[in-house]
Amino acid sequence: MKKTLFVLTLLSCATSLAFGQLSSAEKKNGWKSLFNGKNFDGWNQKNGKAKYEIRNGEIVGITTANTPNSFMCTNENYGDFILELDLKVDDRMNSGIQFRSLSTDDYMKGRVHGYQMEIDPSDRAWAGGIYDEARRGWLCMPEDRPEAQNAFKHNDWNTYRIEAIGNTIRTWVNGVPISHLIDDLTPSGFIALQVHGIYGEMKEGMEIHWRNIKIKTENLTPSPYDDCPVVNLLDNDLSAQEKAQGFELLFNGKDFTGWRGVNQDGMAEKHWIVTDNNEIQVQASDGSETGNDIVTKAQYSAFELKFDFKLTEGANSGVKYFVDESYNRSGKSGIGLEYQVLDDERHPDAKMGVVGNRTLASLYDLIPSIKLDKRFQKKIGEWNHGRLVVYPDNTVQHWLNGFKVVEYTRKSNIFKALVARSKYKKFEGFGEADAGPILLQDHGNNVFFKSLKIRTLN
Repeated sequence: MKKTLFVLTLLSCATSLAFGQLSSAEKKNGWKSLFNGKNFDGWNQKNGKAKYEIRNGEIVGITTANTPNSFMCTNENYGDFILELDLKVDDRMNSGIQFRSLSTDDYMKGRVHGYQMEIDPSDRAWAGGIYDEARRGWLCMPEDRPEAQNAFKHNDWNTYRIEAIGNTIRTWVNGVPISHLIDDLTPSGFIALQVHGIYGEMKEGMEIHWRNIKIKTENLTPSPYDDCPVVNLLDNDLSAQEKAQGFELLFNGKDFTGWRGVNQDGMAEKHWIVTDNNEIQVQASDGSETGNDIVTKAQYSAFELKFDFKLTEGANSGVKYFVDESYNRSGKSGIGLEYQVLDDERHPDAKMGVVGNRTLASLYDLIPSIKLDKRFQKKIGEWNHGRLVVYPDNTVQHWLNGFKVVEYTRKSNIFKALVARSKYKKFEGFGEADAGPILLQDHGNNVFFKSLKIRTLN
């Protein structure tokens, strides 16, 4: 009889926990359950008409034909929090977890919008990335990071974690850090479970299961810093993790401290200003004088450089590295490897060179950039995010808006052959210096830069 009672007690406890009840240790640690395992008390559905059911203490979302994205939303809004839950999704189905999200009559007639942690079992493998639903689109993708792209388990349960503390938003899939975003657009909003409208390989009746949905809102302790790349959307700002990773600002948002004109001791006197918005602006000239390039006073060998830039219509500029000021260009125009900054549609330089090697983000006049996904090519007047990485083994990468678009090996035989067929062939040892400054180019057009950050790589 005692044995029977003991078994019944264990079954009762297991059932209780399965229905969204927290353990005593979790409660003591400040966790609260967002789902009681029995009904949708505390939740409401917005936008689409996808089916949501409760089975075995789980929320089940089911794809439904002829309906847009659907969201099962918390009634309560949350600002700073740590959220954890388990989920399992059919392959080829798309979904996500909304947080700090909104639905207001004055925005797209109540369309749910805000941050989303991606649930992506496709070959793209962006699970855990951060998408800005119905607003800015993709903010963080685990592109070219195998440890992050392999964290998601197909046809199995996955543990998702979101830390939203102040302006810092971080995500994990099964304990692997995926995204690290610094942003201040939306400080608070509801949490929602998305069932995406049917598209692509999706079919009606596909399912996603959520369980063990719990949240902490008080006495929050951020996870330790790690090597996850940071996407920082605050202007000229260094986050704590960026500092821990060794980044420093190349532009302080106020003046040109740390910069000088090419072949000059002081700053270039023409065309360069800091705007009221704390941005570097190279001003358009009448064409009578260009080439007032500026360079960092410091020199760099192996490094990672991040920078934001904005083009005006028909503009041309560039970010150069391993600049050698001994090459004679009559004073103020620097020669070095160049990350091209260009309006491809309207500037004639894009049609020159060979196979597009003078287009945006290319290694100018040497290697064309591969820009495959049109969604990540910004319109003129919008900010682009550039990233330039030079590894100690001389592997070099150009990145544009989260995608690697160029990769080559500096000083290699292939590199030397490319130089020999380029406009740089007359400059002996071009691009092969062990160190050099970073350069911003004055090409006579109106271009803006901000959030320039660099770290050395060992």
